[in-house]
Amino acid sequence: MSEFNILEMEQEHEGLGKIEIAPEVIEVIAGIAASEVEGVAGMRGNFAAGVVERLGKKNHGKGVKVELTETGIKVDVYCLMKFGVSIPAVAGKIQDNIRQALLNMTALEAEEVNIHVVGIQFETQKIEPEIDSEV
Repeated sequence: MSEFNILEMEQEHEGLGKIEIAPEVIEVIAGIAASEVEGVAGMRGNFAAGVVERLGKKNHGKGVKVELTETGIKVDVYCLMKFGVSIPAVAGKIQDNIRQALLNMTALEAEEVNIHVVGIQFETQKIEPEIDSEV
């Protein structure tokens, strides 16, 4: 790795130029892969991410932190689980899905994929008021 803020890819064909992947790209890939897993209710973001989403722009990297180190890529995922799911099973599926997505899209393997469960989302039932319709 050339720098700790850009990941430089090794290439088979020399002379065509270089390929660099920004950590934000890995965050987006990991965020989408985590959101696809059944049992994940949502991802935790910060205040700025919430404001951006309210303005209409979807932040796919929300709740994901990527760290590029000399030994490899470390991914931290902060998510909310749905009530009633097996947290270890869903967390394992998240790890597998992120590893597979990174491998397929970037040919990179993550050294660590850490899952941080920061909350449980309960089903909220909307009670519709009964309307008496007498004509």
